Amino acid sequence: MGQGAGGIAMEGGVLVEWDWWTVEFGDAHAGAVGVLVGGGEPGPVYFDVGSGPNVPSTRHWSAYDGRYRRPRAEALRAVCACGWRGAAEYPLDWAAVGDRPLYEAEVDLAGPLADWNAHLSLVHDKAAPFPEPLAALLVEITEQLTATTEDAPLAALRAVGVLERIAARVGREAAGVLAEDGVSAEAVATGLGTTHSKALMLLLTARDG
Repeated sequence: MGQGAGGIAMEGGVLVEWDWWTVEFGDAHAGAVGVLVGGGEPGPVYFDVGSGPNVPSTRHWSAYDGRYRRPRAEALRAVCACGWRGAAEYPLDWAAVGDRPLYEAEVDLAGPLADWNAHLSLVHDKAAPFPEPLAALLVEITEQLTATTEDAPLAALRAVGVLERIAARVGREAAGVLAEDGVSAEAVATGLGTTHSKALMLLLTARDG
């Protein structure tokens, strides 16, 4: 599914640093390592940077190390931007971590990563399948663009612009057909592997277009 490194986003005014991300589902199903304290998810960690109106904060798991009066993580689990939470919990071995910050400790994150991948597999299985010729064409276009980027980056950018315009037009038309057919936002979200809010926005935009 093209898993890659995570990214950073704002969620409710709080910095959220996602650990995992895929090209197919983007930020709708970005994954991260979640923290449990006292059986629940703690609030964001705030950093004391002195006086000023803006106090930086984060929900990244490595910040919950008990230092500087921060909450100390008791267990980790997989979380997804869609709201899904992994059922399995992975207790932190603080005897092994010692006095080191969590970001310096060699914490095994294989369990949460595997759980998130399993979640993505379910999302993928429920999504609308690509017709075989279209799937092959998408792979070919990706390979051609990647090769062109190395040899002729300006040509690659021009091609990307053309594809963006084609995608925008076809996307409006496809969303319009779904809206006319009365397809629900829930069904669109499942078929696209995206969030309900994004699916609803697609349908509303198509109706207004």
